[in-house]
Amino acid sequence: MTSALRPAAATETEKRPGRWLALCVLVLAVLLVAVDATVLGLATPYISEDLDPSGTQLLWIGDVYSFVIAGLLVSMGSLGDRIGRKRILLCGATAFGAISVLNAYATTPGMMIAARALLGVAGATLMPATLALIRNLFHDPRERSLAVGVWGAAASAGTAVGPIVGGFLLEHFWWGSVFLINLPVMVVLVLVGVRTLPESRNPDPGPWDLISVVLSLVGMIALVYAVKEAAAHGLTAVTAAAAVLGAAALHGFVRRQLTMPRPLLDMRLFRSRGFSGAVLADLLTVLGMSGLVFFLSQYLQLVQDRPPFEAGLAELPAAVGAVGAGLVAGRVARRYSVRLVVSGGLAAVGVALAALTTLSRSTGYPVLGAALLVVGVGAGFSFTVTADVILSSVPRNQAGAASAVSETAYELGAALGIALLGSIVTGVYHGFPGPTGTPAAAHESLGAAVEAARTMPSPTAADMLTAARDSFVHGLHLASGAGAAVLLATSAAAWFLLRGQELEGAG
Repeated sequence: MTSALRPAAATETEKRPGRWLALCVLVLAVLLVAVDATVLGLATPYISEDLDPSGTQLLWIGDVYSFVIAGLLVSMGSLGDRIGRKRILLCGATAFGAISVLNAYATTPGMMIAARALLGVAGATLMPATLALIRNLFHDPRERSLAVGVWGAAASAGTAVGPIVGGFLLEHFWWGSVFLINLPVMVVLVLVGVRTLPESRNPDPGPWDLISVVLSLVGMIALVYAVKEAAAHGLTAVTAAAAVLGAAALHGFVRRQLTMPRPLLDMRLFRSRGFSGAVLADLLTVLGMSGLVFFLSQYLQLVQDRPPFEAGLAELPAAVGAVGAGLVAGRVARRYSVRLVVSGGLAAVGVALAALTTLSRSTGYPVLGAALLVVGVGAGFSFTVTADVILSSVPRNQAGAASAVSETAYELGAALGIALLGSIVTGVYHGFPGPTGTPAAAHESLGAAVEAARTMPSPTAADMLTAARDSFVHGLHLASGAGAAVLLATSAAAWFLLRGQELEGAG
Protein backbone atom coordinates (compact mmCIF):
# COMPACT_ATOMS: atom_id res chain seq x y z
CA MET A 1 0.00 0.00 0.00
CA THR A 2 2.86 2.33 0.82
CA SER A 3 4.55 1.65 -2.51
CA ALA A 4 1.27 2.17 -4.33
CA LEU A 5 1.01 5.65 -2.86
CA ARG A 6 4.55 6.71 -3.81
CA PRO A 7 3.88 7.85 -7.40
CA ALA A 8 1.05 10.11 -6.25
CA ALA A 9 3.20 11.57 -3.48
CA ALA A 10 6.06 12.14 -5.86
CA THR A 11 3.79 13.90 -8.31
CA GLU A 12 2.39 16.10 -5.58
CA THR A 13 5.93 17.02 -4.52
CA GLU A 14 6.98 17.82 -8.05
CA LYS A 15 3.95 20.04 -8.62
CA ARG A 16 4.25 22.25 -5.53
CA PRO A 17 1.30 24.68 -5.34
CA GLY A 18 2.21 28.34 -5.66
CA ARG A 19 5.61 27.62 -7.21
CA TRP A 20 5.15 30.10 -10.05
CA LEU A 21 4.12 32.90 -7.68
CA ALA A 22 7.16 32.09 -5.57
CA LEU A 23 9.27 32.31 -8.74
CA CYS A 24 8.00 35.87 -9.24
CA VAL A 25 9.47 36.80 -5.86
CA LEU A 26 12.81 35.25 -6.81
CA VAL A 27 12.70 37.25 -10.02
CA LEU A 28 12.48 40.44 -7.95
CA ALA A 29 15.68 39.46 -6.13
CA VAL A 30 17.45 38.91 -9.43
CA LEU A 31 16.20 42.27 -10.70
CA LEU A 32 17.51 43.89 -7.52
CA VAL A 33 21.06 42.72 -8.25
CA ALA A 34 20.97 43.18 -12.03
CA VAL A 35 19.61 46.72 -11.92
CA ASP A 36 22.25 47.74 -9.37
CA ALA A 37 25.07 46.38 -11.51
CA THR A 38 23.95 48.15 -14.69
CA VAL A 39 23.09 51.56 -13.27
CA LEU A 40 26.59 51.88 -11.84
CA GLY A 41 28.11 51.85 -15.33
CA LEU A 42 25.63 54.48 -16.48
CA ALA A 43 26.33 56.68 -13.46
CA THR A 44 30.12 56.36 -13.71
CA PRO A 45 30.65 59.65 -15.63
CA TYR A 46 28.62 61.54 -12.99
CA ILE A 47 30.42 59.82 -10.12
CA SER A 48 33.73 60.78 -11.76
CA GLU A 49 32.63 64.40 -12.01
CA ASP A 50 31.24 64.68 -8.48
CA LEU A 51 33.64 62.53 -6.41
CA ASP A 52 36.74 63.07 -8.60
CA PRO A 53 38.21 59.56 -8.18
CA SER A 54 41.55 58.59 -9.68
CA GLY A 55 41.59 56.03 -12.49
CA THR A 56 42.47 53.28 -10.00
CA GLN A 57 39.72 54.36 -7.61
CA LEU A 58 37.24 54.36 -10.48
CA LEU A 59 38.15 50.75 -11.26
CA TRP A 60 37.78 49.85 -7.58
CA ILE A 61 34.32 51.44 -7.52
CA GLY A 62 33.46 49.27 -10.50
CA ASP A 63 34.86 45.97 -9.32
CA VAL A 64 35.07 45.89 -5.50
CA TYR A 65 31.46 44.68 -5.40
CA SER A 66 32.45 41.70 -7.54
CA PHE A 67 35.57 41.06 -5.45
CA VAL A 68 33.63 40.83 -2.19
CA ILE A 69 30.69 38.93 -3.60
CA ALA A 70 33.01 36.40 -5.28
CA GLY A 71 34.78 35.82 -1.99
CA LEU A 72 31.56 35.27 -0.01
CA LEU A 73 29.22 33.46 -2.42
CA VAL A 74 30.30 29.93 -1.52
CA SER A 75 30.12 30.73 2.19
CA MET A 76 26.70 32.37 1.90
CA GLY A 77 25.35 29.61 -0.33
CA SER A 78 26.44 27.03 2.22
CA LEU A 79 25.00 29.16 5.05
CA GLY A 80 21.66 29.21 3.24
CA ASP A 81 21.76 25.41 3.02
CA ARG A 82 22.19 25.38 6.80
CA ILE A 83 19.93 28.11 8.22
CA GLY A 84 17.35 28.23 5.43
CA ARG A 85 17.43 29.73 1.93
CA LYS A 86 14.28 31.77 2.45
CA ARG A 87 15.66 33.28 5.64
CA ILE A 88 18.99 34.28 4.15
CA LEU A 89 17.33 35.64 1.01
CA LEU A 90 14.95 37.92 2.91
CA CYS A 91 17.63 39.10 5.35
CA GLY A 92 20.02 39.77 2.47
CA ALA A 93 17.39 41.68 0.50
CA THR A 94 16.68 43.92 3.50
CA ALA A 95 20.38 44.64 3.98
CA PHE A 96 20.82 45.23 0.23
CA GLY A 97 18.16 47.92 0.26
CA ALA A 98 19.56 49.64 3.34
CA ILE A 99 23.13 49.68 2.04
CA SER A 100 21.92 51.04 -1.30
CA VAL A 101 21.05 54.22 0.60
CA LEU A 102 24.67 54.43 1.80
CA ASN A 103 25.82 54.14 -1.83
CA ALA A 104 23.45 56.90 -2.87
CA TYR A 105 24.82 59.37 -0.35
CA ALA A 106 28.54 58.58 -0.62
CA THR A 107 30.59 61.81 -0.55
CA THR A 108 34.14 60.57 -1.24
CA PRO A 109 35.70 57.88 -3.48
CA GLY A 110 36.77 55.95 -0.38
CA MET A 111 33.26 56.03 1.05
CA MET A 112 31.85 54.87 -2.28
CA ILE A 113 34.29 51.96 -2.46
CA ALA A 114 33.41 50.93 1.11
CA ALA A 115 29.68 51.15 0.37
CA ARG A 116 30.08 49.00 -2.73
CA ALA A 117 32.02 46.44 -0.68
CA LEU A 118 29.24 46.26 1.91
CA LEU A 119 26.71 45.88 -0.89
CA GLY A 120 28.75 42.89 -2.05
CA VAL A 121 28.32 41.28 1.37
CA ALA A 122 24.54 41.65 1.11
CA GLY A 123 24.48 40.66 -2.56
CA ALA A 124 26.31 37.41 -1.81
CA THR A 125 23.22 36.17 0.01
CA LEU A 126 20.80 36.74 -2.85
CA MET A 127 21.80 34.96 -6.04
CA PRO A 128 22.71 31.51 -4.61
CA ALA A 129 19.49 31.50 -2.61
CA THR A 130 17.35 32.27 -5.67
CA LEU A 131 18.81 29.44 -7.77
CA ALA A 132 18.76 27.02 -4.85
CA LEU A 133 15.10 27.76 -4.19
CA ILE A 134 14.34 27.15 -7.87
CA ARG A 135 16.02 23.74 -7.53
CA ASN A 136 13.76 22.95 -4.59
CA LEU A 137 10.58 24.52 -6.00
CA PHE A 138 10.70 22.82 -9.41
CA HIS A 139 11.40 19.11 -9.31
CA ASP A 140 10.13 18.45 -12.82
CA PRO A 141 13.16 18.89 -15.16
CA ARG A 142 11.28 20.66 -17.93
CA GLU A 143 9.54 23.04 -15.54
CA ARG A 144 12.88 23.73 -13.87
CA SER A 145 14.47 24.56 -17.23
CA LEU A 146 11.71 27.06 -17.91
CA ALA A 147 12.09 28.50 -14.40
CA VAL A 148 15.84 28.88 -14.87
CA GLY A 149 15.12 30.54 -18.20
CA VAL A 150 12.76 32.99 -16.51
CA TRP A 151 15.41 33.57 -13.81
CA GLY A 152 18.03 34.33 -16.46
CA ALA A 153 15.59 36.44 -18.44
CA ALA A 154 14.91 38.51 -15.33
CA ALA A 155 18.63 39.18 -14.93
CA SER A 156 18.78 40.28 -18.55
CA ALA A 157 15.63 42.38 -18.18
CA GLY A 158 17.31 44.05 -15.24
CA THR A 159 20.20 45.04 -17.46
CA ALA A 160 17.66 46.73 -19.71
CA VAL A 161 15.49 48.29 -17.03
CA GLY A 162 18.50 49.56 -15.10
CA PRO A 163 19.98 51.79 -17.81
CA ILE A 164 16.61 53.11 -18.97
CA VAL A 165 15.28 53.95 -15.52
CA GLY A 166 18.74 55.05 -14.44
CA GLY A 167 19.10 57.25 -17.50
CA PHE A 168 15.78 58.92 -16.76
CA LEU A 169 16.81 59.53 -13.15
CA LEU A 170 20.23 60.88 -14.14
CA GLU A 171 18.62 63.42 -16.43
CA HIS A 172 16.28 64.66 -13.70
CA PHE A 173 18.05 63.99 -10.38
CA TRP A 174 21.53 63.49 -8.95
CA TRP A 175 23.53 60.29 -9.54
CA GLY A 176 22.72 58.84 -6.10
CA SER A 177 19.09 58.42 -7.13
CA VAL A 178 20.01 55.42 -9.32
CA PHE A 179 20.75 53.41 -6.19
CA LEU A 180 17.50 54.35 -4.46
CA ILE A 181 15.42 52.47 -7.06
CA ASN A 182 16.44 49.33 -5.16
CA LEU A 183 14.26 50.30 -2.21
CA PRO A 184 10.73 49.74 -3.63
CA VAL A 185 11.85 46.43 -5.18
CA MET A 186 13.28 45.32 -1.84
CA VAL A 187 10.11 46.24 0.03
CA VAL A 188 7.87 44.25 -2.34
CA LEU A 189 10.27 41.31 -2.31
CA VAL A 190 10.34 41.04 1.47
CA LEU A 191 6.61 41.58 2.06
CA VAL A 192 5.51 39.12 -0.62
CA GLY A 193 8.36 36.68 -0.05
CA VAL A 194 7.48 36.19 3.61
CA ARG A 195 4.12 34.73 2.52
CA THR A 196 4.92 32.89 -0.71
CA LEU A 197 8.42 31.41 -0.44
CA PRO A 198 8.79 27.96 1.12
CA GLU A 199 11.67 27.41 3.51
CA SER A 200 14.24 24.81 2.50
CA ARG A 201 17.55 23.70 3.95
CA ASN A 202 19.91 20.78 4.15
CA PRO A 203 18.42 18.49 6.84
CA ASP A 204 21.86 17.35 8.03
CA PRO A 205 24.35 20.07 7.02
CA GLY A 206 26.98 19.90 9.72
CA PRO A 207 28.54 23.00 11.30
CA TRP A 208 29.25 26.19 9.33
CA ASP A 209 33.04 26.13 9.41
CA LEU A 210 34.33 29.66 10.03
CA ILE A 211 37.91 28.70 9.15
CA SER A 212 36.72 27.65 5.69
CA VAL A 213 34.78 30.91 5.37
CA VAL A 214 37.89 32.96 6.15
CA LEU A 215 40.10 30.92 3.82
CA SER A 216 37.61 31.31 0.97
CA LEU A 217 37.21 35.05 1.48
CA VAL A 218 40.93 35.80 1.91
CA GLY A 219 41.95 33.56 -0.95
CA MET A 220 39.47 34.95 -3.46
CA ILE A 221 39.97 38.63 -2.63
CA ALA A 222 43.79 38.38 -2.44
CA LEU A 223 44.06 36.50 -5.73
CA VAL A 224 41.75 38.83 -7.64
CA TYR A 225 43.50 41.87 -6.13
CA ALA A 226 46.85 40.49 -7.31
CA VAL A 227 45.57 40.02 -10.84
CA LYS A 228 44.09 43.52 -10.89
CA GLU A 229 47.22 45.21 -9.59
CA ALA A 230 49.53 43.23 -11.87
CA ALA A 231 47.44 44.20 -14.88
CA ALA A 232 47.41 47.87 -13.87
CA HIS A 233 50.93 48.39 -12.48
CA GLY A 234 52.97 45.31 -13.32
CA LEU A 235 54.40 42.72 -10.96
CA THR A 236 55.53 44.24 -7.67
CA ALA A 237 56.47 42.78 -4.31
CA VAL A 238 53.03 43.63 -2.89
CA THR A 239 51.28 42.05 -5.89
CA ALA A 240 53.37 38.90 -5.64
CA ALA A 241 52.70 38.65 -1.91
CA ALA A 242 48.96 39.00 -2.49
CA ALA A 243 49.06 36.30 -5.18
CA VAL A 244 50.96 33.91 -2.88
CA LEU A 245 48.57 34.64 0.00
CA GLY A 246 45.52 34.08 -2.21
CA ALA A 247 46.85 30.84 -3.69
CA ALA A 248 47.85 29.52 -0.25
CA ALA A 249 44.46 30.37 1.26
CA LEU A 250 42.54 28.71 -1.59
CA HIS A 251 44.82 25.66 -1.40
CA GLY A 252 44.11 25.46 2.32
CA PHE A 253 40.38 25.83 1.63
CA VAL A 254 40.37 22.93 -0.83
CA ARG A 255 42.44 20.67 1.46
CA ARG A 256 40.16 21.43 4.38
CA GLN A 257 37.03 20.61 2.36
CA LEU A 258 38.52 17.28 1.29
CA THR A 259 39.24 16.25 4.89
CA MET A 260 36.00 17.43 6.54
CA PRO A 261 33.19 14.87 6.93
CA ARG A 262 30.60 17.55 6.03
CA PRO A 263 32.43 20.33 4.18
CA LEU A 264 31.33 23.86 3.37
CA LEU A 265 31.68 22.94 -0.32
CA ASP A 266 31.70 19.33 -1.50
CA MET A 267 34.67 19.26 -3.87
CA ARG A 268 33.40 16.00 -5.38
CA LEU A 269 30.99 18.12 -7.41
CA PHE A 270 33.90 19.02 -9.66
CA ARG A 271 34.42 15.38 -10.62
CA SER A 272 31.45 15.80 -12.93
CA ARG A 273 32.77 16.93 -16.31
CA GLY A 274 29.47 18.63 -17.07
CA PHE A 275 29.49 20.59 -13.79
CA SER A 276 33.15 21.66 -14.17
CA GLY A 277 32.71 22.50 -17.86
CA ALA A 278 29.65 24.65 -17.18
CA VAL A 279 31.38 26.54 -14.35
CA LEU A 280 34.49 27.16 -16.47
CA ALA A 281 32.38 28.32 -19.42
CA ASP A 282 30.55 30.84 -17.22
CA LEU A 283 33.77 32.23 -15.74
CA LEU A 284 35.54 32.73 -19.07
CA THR A 285 32.45 34.05 -20.84
CA VAL A 286 31.88 36.79 -18.28
CA LEU A 287 35.60 37.58 -18.26
CA GLY A 288 35.55 38.11 -22.03
CA MET A 289 32.38 40.24 -21.97
CA SER A 290 32.97 42.35 -18.88
CA GLY A 291 35.27 44.92 -20.45
CA LEU A 292 32.58 45.77 -22.99
CA VAL A 293 29.85 45.91 -20.34
CA PHE A 294 31.83 48.24 -18.06
CA PHE A 295 33.00 50.69 -20.73
CA LEU A 296 30.06 50.69 -23.13
CA SER A 297 28.09 53.31 -21.19
CA GLN A 298 31.14 55.57 -21.14
CA TYR A 299 31.54 55.13 -24.90
CA LEU A 300 27.91 56.02 -25.56
CA GLN A 301 27.86 59.06 -23.26
CA LEU A 302 31.40 60.45 -23.31
CA VAL A 303 32.47 59.53 -26.85
CA GLN A 304 29.22 59.76 -28.79
CA ASP A 305 27.66 62.46 -26.56
CA ARG A 306 24.40 60.58 -25.99
CA PRO A 307 22.30 61.69 -22.98
CA PRO A 308 21.93 59.05 -20.22
CA PHE A 309 18.39 57.99 -21.11
CA GLU A 310 19.32 57.52 -24.78
CA ALA A 311 22.44 55.61 -23.74
CA GLY A 312 20.25 53.31 -21.66
CA LEU A 313 17.92 52.67 -24.60
CA ALA A 314 20.92 52.00 -26.84
CA GLU A 315 21.89 49.01 -24.67
CA LEU A 316 18.39 47.48 -24.88
CA PRO A 317 19.05 45.00 -27.76
CA ALA A 318 21.43 42.93 -25.63
CA ALA A 319 18.81 42.48 -22.93
CA VAL A 320 16.03 41.74 -25.44
CA GLY A 321 18.16 39.07 -27.10
CA ALA A 322 19.10 37.50 -23.77
CA VAL A 323 15.49 37.40 -22.54
CA GLY A 324 14.24 35.74 -25.71
CA ALA A 325 17.06 33.21 -25.84
CA GLY A 326 16.82 32.39 -22.13
CA LEU A 327 13.14 31.48 -22.35
CA VAL A 328 13.67 28.89 -25.10
CA ALA A 329 17.20 27.72 -24.27
CA GLY A 330 16.16 24.61 -22.34
CA ARG A 331 13.83 23.44 -25.09
CA VAL A 332 16.47 24.01 -27.78
CA ALA A 333 19.14 22.20 -25.75
CA ARG A 334 16.87 19.16 -25.35
CA ARG A 335 16.04 19.09 -29.05
CA TYR A 336 19.62 19.42 -30.24
CA SER A 337 22.35 19.16 -27.59
CA VAL A 338 23.75 21.02 -24.62
CA ARG A 339 27.18 21.47 -26.13
CA LEU A 340 25.79 22.75 -29.45
CA VAL A 341 23.68 25.41 -27.73
CA VAL A 342 26.44 26.52 -25.32
CA SER A 343 29.29 26.44 -27.84
CA GLY A 344 27.19 28.06 -30.55
CA GLY A 345 26.06 30.83 -28.19
CA LEU A 346 29.61 31.57 -27.07
CA ALA A 347 30.89 31.61 -30.64
CA ALA A 348 28.18 34.11 -31.59
CA VAL A 349 29.22 36.39 -28.71
CA GLY A 350 32.86 36.09 -29.79
CA VAL A 351 32.05 37.10 -33.36
CA ALA A 352 29.98 40.06 -32.15
CA LEU A 353 32.82 41.26 -29.91
CA ALA A 354 35.20 40.97 -32.84
CA ALA A 355 32.87 43.18 -34.87
CA LEU A 356 33.11 45.85 -32.17
CA THR A 357 36.81 46.28 -32.94
CA THR A 358 35.64 48.37 -35.90
CA LEU A 359 33.91 50.97 -33.72
CA SER A 360 34.84 54.60 -34.18
CA ARG A 361 33.64 57.84 -32.62
CA SER A 362 31.11 58.22 -35.43
CA THR A 363 29.92 54.61 -35.81
CA GLY A 364 26.19 54.50 -36.56
CA TYR A 365 23.85 52.81 -34.15
CA PRO A 366 22.69 49.96 -36.47
CA VAL A 367 26.15 48.36 -36.29
CA LEU A 368 26.35 48.67 -32.52
CA GLY A 369 22.71 47.61 -31.97
CA ALA A 370 23.10 44.50 -34.16
CA ALA A 371 26.27 43.48 -32.33
CA LEU A 372 24.60 43.93 -28.94
CA LEU A 373 21.60 41.86 -30.06
CA VAL A 374 23.90 38.97 -31.05
CA VAL A 375 25.77 39.27 -27.75
CA GLY A 376 22.47 39.05 -25.86
CA VAL A 377 21.17 36.04 -27.79
CA GLY A 378 24.43 34.12 -27.48
CA ALA A 379 24.83 34.87 -23.79
CA GLY A 380 21.16 34.06 -23.08
CA PHE A 381 21.50 30.59 -24.60
CA SER A 382 24.80 29.84 -22.90
CA PHE A 383 24.14 31.11 -19.38
CA THR A 384 20.68 29.56 -19.13
CA VAL A 385 21.81 26.11 -20.21
CA THR A 386 24.96 26.09 -18.05
CA ALA A 387 22.88 27.13 -15.01
CA ASP A 388 20.50 24.25 -15.71
CA VAL A 389 23.43 21.82 -16.06
CA ILE A 390 24.88 22.95 -12.73
CA LEU A 391 21.56 22.64 -10.87
CA SER A 392 20.83 19.25 -12.43
CA SER A 393 24.22 17.88 -11.37
CA VAL A 394 23.65 18.10 -7.62
CA PRO A 395 21.17 16.76 -5.06
CA ARG A 396 18.61 19.20 -3.71
CA ASN A 397 20.24 19.53 -0.29
CA GLN A 398 23.43 20.90 -1.91
CA ALA A 399 21.63 23.31 -4.21
CA GLY A 400 22.81 26.41 -2.33
CA ALA A 401 26.49 25.49 -2.47
CA ALA A 402 26.29 24.48 -6.14
CA SER A 403 24.43 27.67 -7.05
CA ALA A 404 27.08 29.63 -5.18
CA VAL A 405 29.81 28.00 -7.27
CA SER A 406 27.95 29.06 -10.41
CA GLU A 407 27.57 32.63 -9.18
CA THR A 408 31.19 32.71 -7.95
CA ALA A 409 32.32 31.88 -11.46
CA TYR A 410 30.18 34.72 -12.78
CA GLU A 411 31.38 37.31 -10.27
CA LEU A 412 35.01 36.20 -10.42
CA GLY A 413 34.87 36.42 -14.20
CA ALA A 414 33.44 39.94 -13.94
CA ALA A 415 36.11 41.06 -11.49
CA LEU A 416 38.95 39.56 -13.51
CA GLY A 417 37.52 40.89 -16.75
CA ILE A 418 37.23 44.43 -15.43
CA ALA A 419 40.71 44.15 -13.96
CA LEU A 420 42.37 42.75 -17.09
CA LEU A 421 40.34 44.18 -19.97
CA GLY A 422 39.60 47.37 -18.05
CA SER A 423 43.30 47.84 -17.47
CA ILE A 424 43.88 47.54 -21.22
CA VAL A 425 41.47 50.41 -21.85
CA THR A 426 42.79 52.61 -19.06
CA GLY A 427 46.41 51.77 -19.90
CA VAL A 428 45.97 52.87 -23.51
CA TYR A 429 43.95 55.91 -22.47
CA HIS A 430 46.47 57.19 -19.91
CA GLY A 431 49.04 57.81 -22.62
CA PHE A 432 46.89 59.82 -25.02
CA PRO A 433 48.85 62.66 -26.69
CA GLY A 434 47.04 65.75 -25.42
CA PRO A 435 47.93 69.25 -26.64
CA THR A 436 49.99 71.66 -24.56
CA GLY A 437 48.00 72.73 -21.53
CA THR A 438 46.27 69.39 -20.99
CA PRO A 439 45.90 68.96 -17.20
CA ALA A 440 47.27 65.79 -15.61
CA ALA A 441 43.81 64.95 -14.26
CA ALA A 442 42.52 64.52 -17.82
CA HIS A 443 44.73 61.43 -18.19
CA GLU A 444 43.04 59.69 -15.25
CA SER A 445 39.74 58.96 -17.00
CA LEU A 446 37.68 60.10 -19.96
CA GLY A 447 35.12 61.56 -17.55
CA ALA A 448 37.85 63.69 -16.00
CA ALA A 449 38.92 64.87 -19.46
CA VAL A 450 35.38 65.92 -20.34
CA GLU A 451 35.14 67.80 -17.05
CA ALA A 452 38.54 69.48 -17.55
CA ALA A 453 37.57 70.60 -21.06
CA ARG A 454 34.86 72.84 -19.63
CA THR A 455 37.47 75.14 -18.07
CA MET A 456 39.93 75.19 -21.00
CA PRO A 457 40.08 77.48 -24.06
CA SER A 458 37.84 76.14 -26.81
CA PRO A 459 40.49 75.17 -29.42
CA THR A 460 42.67 73.41 -26.85
CA ALA A 461 39.67 71.71 -25.26
CA ALA A 462 38.47 70.40 -28.63
CA ASP A 463 41.92 69.03 -29.52
CA MET A 464 42.28 67.40 -26.12
CA LEU A 465 38.86 65.76 -26.28
CA THR A 466 39.51 64.44 -29.79
CA ALA A 467 42.79 62.86 -28.69
CA ALA A 468 41.27 61.49 -25.48
CA ARG A 469 38.26 59.99 -27.24
CA ASP A 470 40.36 58.45 -29.99
CA SER A 471 42.62 56.87 -27.40
CA PHE A 472 39.66 55.55 -25.40
CA VAL A 473 38.13 53.98 -28.52
CA HIS A 474 41.48 52.40 -29.40
CA GLY A 475 41.63 50.87 -25.94
CA LEU A 476 38.07 49.62 -26.41
CA HIS A 477 39.15 47.98 -29.69
CA LEU A 478 41.92 46.07 -27.94
CA ALA A 479 39.65 45.01 -25.08
CA SER A 480 36.94 43.85 -27.50
CA GLY A 481 39.50 41.90 -29.53
CA ALA A 482 40.86 40.22 -26.40
CA GLY A 483 37.32 39.43 -25.29
CA ALA A 484 36.52 37.92 -28.69
CA ALA A 485 39.58 35.66 -28.46
CA VAL A 486 38.54 34.50 -24.97
CA LEU A 487 34.97 33.77 -26.09
CA LEU A 488 35.99 31.81 -29.18
CA ALA A 489 38.49 29.76 -27.17
CA THR A 490 35.81 29.11 -24.52
CA SER A 491 33.40 28.01 -27.25
CA ALA A 492 35.90 25.41 -28.45
CA ALA A 493 36.59 24.22 -24.88
CA ALA A 494 32.86 23.90 -24.12
CA TRP A 495 32.38 21.73 -27.21
CA PHE A 496 34.72 19.12 -25.72
CA LEU A 497 33.94 19.52 -22.00
CA LEU A 498 30.18 19.24 -22.49
CA ARG A 499 30.35 16.24 -24.83
CA GLY A 500 27.54 13.82 -24.04
CA GLN A 501 25.97 16.20 -21.50
CA GLU A 502 22.16 16.22 -21.51
CA LEU A 503 19.55 18.08 -19.50
CA GLU A 504 17.18 16.05 -17.35
CA GLY A 505 14.08 15.10 -19.26
CA ALA A 506 15.81 15.02 -22.65
CA GLY A 507 14.74 12.43 -25.15
